[in-house]
Amino acid sequence: MRKYHLVRRADAKLKRTLLYYAIGILASLLIGAVILAVLGVNPLEYFGKMFTIGLVGNKYGYRQIEGLLKNFVPLLITSVALSLSFKMRFWNIGGEGEFLAGAIAASIVAFQVTGLPNFVTVLLMCLAAMISSGLIGVAVAALKVKFNTNETLMTLMINYIMLYVIKYIGETKADWNFFLQEESDRPIFGTFPQSAFMGSIPIGKFSLLWSVIIAVALTVIIYVYLKYTKHGYEISVVGDSSATAKYAGMSVGKIVLRTMFISSALIGLAAALAVSSAGTISDSITNDVGWTGIIVAWLSKLNIPAVFVTSFLIEVLQYGCQIAASQYPAIDSNYANLLQGIILFSVLVADFVANFRVVRKEDAKNA
Repeated sequence: MRKYHLVRRADAKLKRTLLYYAIGILASLLIGAVILAVLGVNPLEYFGKMFTIGLVGNKYGYRQIEGLLKNFVPLLITSVALSLSFKMRFWNIGGEGEFLAGAIAASIVAFQVTGLPNFVTVLLMCLAAMISSGLIGVAVAALKVKFNTNETLMTLMINYIMLYVIKYIGETKADWNFFLQEESDRPIFGTFPQSAFMGSIPIGKFSLLWSVIIAVALTVIIYVYLKYTKHGYEISVVGDSSATAKYAGMSVGKIVLRTMFISSALIGLAAALAVSSAGTISDSITNDVGWTGIIVAWLSKLNIPAVFVTSFLIEVLQYGCQIAASQYPAIDSNYANLLQGIILFSVLVADFVANFRVVRKEDAKNA
């Protein structure tokens, strides 16, 4: 009986990988088109509205761009943050929980700290969110360093803990609960004071939120941090081999603690920018960026420039699907999640085919 083995291609090339990626994405879109056709929707019309996010023939198209960028910011920052921890092989799956912790901390500042200038209030919101989320990351990292706990399980549980915390806040009408509207008979999250709203730069009718500029600048900073600094080099070494890092005299525990604080703090920052841009908090404020960010990080192979591009493309996909779905009763916004899942699976298959090959056992020995 013949035995076969998987062998990494020695001649793996970027051009071939990108070609396979393109084929995988095209195949995914064809599958999505078949699903649309079965539901009685013209795939060309739907994809046209999806990829143009409803801009064609829309005199209020600038609002679509504003909405797209508002959703893009938290996804980009969260994806960059998760790439940091994944790069040292620390599997932080708690993006959703860390985001919610940051959102709650930022909202506390928004509701309780009043009378300050807008810039100061938003800055305090960001600091509070970063500290609260960063401490969660450090706590998980400390348990990993000290007791070798499973960080995947630990961070996963944080997601559910924080989800129930914010649901409790959102459903409990009590004197202490300043998160809710006082005048409403049923529990509804209140709107932030005007001083807690994210500022913007007017460009004609279009308003460019400061959060977009912050997110782009932060992406550049993290890229430089990873590529050109000693700390970034240490992260890479720990990710390749913690034993090698120890042999080189690096303090692996310190690197893990520091990197996880930065990673989780960045997710908290994403949350603060999100709630400030929305002007309120809710149990759906994450928009699933903690989960989607994992997909973005892996599709981008933890490469920061690729994370930027992939985040934008996935956000166009999600936001475009929401716009298109509003015009087709047979399709809802969950179609974006379905199509995204198909694309992810196809790209993973394409990546496997581009980088591995199946050989017989005797051929593998000769190689």
